[in-house]
Amino acid sequence: MKTDILFINPPWYKSSGNVWKAVGACLPPFCLGLLAALSRQRGYRADVLDCNALHIGLDALDKNLPSKPPRFVGLTATTVLIAQALEAAKITKQKYPQTKTIIGGVHCTVLPEEVLSCPSIDYIVMGEGEYALLDILAGKDPADILGLGWKKNGSLFFNPQGPTIPDINIFPFMAYDLLPMDKYYPAAGGYKRLPSLGMITSRGCPGRCTFCKGNVLGELIRFRTAEKIFEEIVFLQKNYGIRDIAFYDDTFTANRKNVLDFCRLLLENPAKGGAGKTDLTWSCFSRVDTINEEMLSAMKKAGCHQIMYGVESADPQILQNINKRISLEKVEETVKATKKAGIETRLAFMFGNPGETEETVKKTIDYSIYLRPDLVSYNITTPYPGTVMFEWADKNGYLLHKKWPEYDLSKPIMELPTISPEKVLSYYKYAYRKFYFRAGYVFQRLKRIRSFNDLKRNLSPFFSFARFLFAPGRD
Repeated sequence: MKTDILFINPPWYKSSGNVWKAVGACLPPFCLGLLAALSRQRGYRADVLDCNALHIGLDALDKNLPSKPPRFVGLTATTVLIAQALEAAKITKQKYPQTKTIIGGVHCTVLPEEVLSCPSIDYIVMGEGEYALLDILAGKDPADILGLGWKKNGSLFFNPQGPTIPDINIFPFMAYDLLPMDKYYPAAGGYKRLPSLGMITSRGCPGRCTFCKGNVLGELIRFRTAEKIFEEIVFLQKNYGIRDIAFYDDTFTANRKNVLDFCRLLLENPAKGGAGKTDLTWSCFSRVDTINEEMLSAMKKAGCHQIMYGVESADPQILQNINKRISLEKVEETVKATKKAGIETRLAFMFGNPGETEETVKKTIDYSIYLRPDLVSYNITTPYPGTVMFEWADKNGYLLHKKWPEYDLSKPIMELPTISPEKVLSYYKYAYRKFYFRAGYVFQRLKRIRSFNDLKRNLSPFFSFARFLFAPGRD
């Protein structure tokens, strides 16, 4: 029977100078997996081709497409992936001339005309796309579908966006059976045990940082209930043997009651462990101002082994410039409390923020070492379209270019009056060398080795960053 919609996750080409080529995770396509499940729930036949996980490049996409054309092809892309997604759309349109192509994602929402102007794209979905997609599949008139961009007689039309979906608990689990589950893996150093899988359990972020796209789709933060999260974990353990979860929510700890309820469920109803003890280990992203000692204690007991906090800079003025709304005192207090609870700390910093100088970069590098985290991530500040920072940089003439594939957190995108792009890039690489190749840090990791799994987990970040720093062609 004819497939109603084929969802394609385009390949993620990471350039050789990007640290995430060495340490990044391969995650399920959360959006496409959910849309596939919703489509099937409504009685449509859906399939997913995850080119990223299957290592299918654009040059091999055509021969990996099914021979029978689907009614629709669905794509999604972030800013850094939009070029690959549009090229994938071109390839599928050449193979299936009569098939309609739909694309969604934040980039489509903030730059709809740019994307819909592509000849291979028939529809774009702006904002949250679940209901718009179902309307398209049902054959509803495009003019009546909220959040839809469409074409007629060579002209482009953009309908008003639909309302934010208030309750995300109404959605089913992703269509895991359509995904290559054995191909997904966690970031280096970001897991406790294997197999490990990424999950997202909320939409939105309590922060209003100027560089973040987390609130482009609306400021309302919505959470899946602790019961729903636990139910899905039981499903994943039973069907795929998952032992570790990495929560990729912008701020997993934003809803304190939900976190405590989730921890209680893990402890009282262990999915595969003995009475009173869960068999799941997990990690999450947090903000230093959304967590306390009570939560940390509960999270540790329930299997949390690592928390990543975004610190961004050691300079208070820069934190104010990017509207981070945290203090260095709170950073130190939270990092100390996390260590006391027995949970690993992973801290994230950025170089090249508004107001950055060589002195502030050096201060941030020194501060990242002073805090003694278990892992750090350094990125180059990237002003994504749709953010306050992008508008500021564009208005003031600070953008170097709008080559979207280079908006990958590893290359300077802005030329600031206070520091050159060359200096930012130089300190980006220097920071990794200084942090990870200290004798004290290496010894600290070696002391934790108790098994072969510990050996792999504790040394994988070291070797991954070594490959990044010392591979040929990297200055």
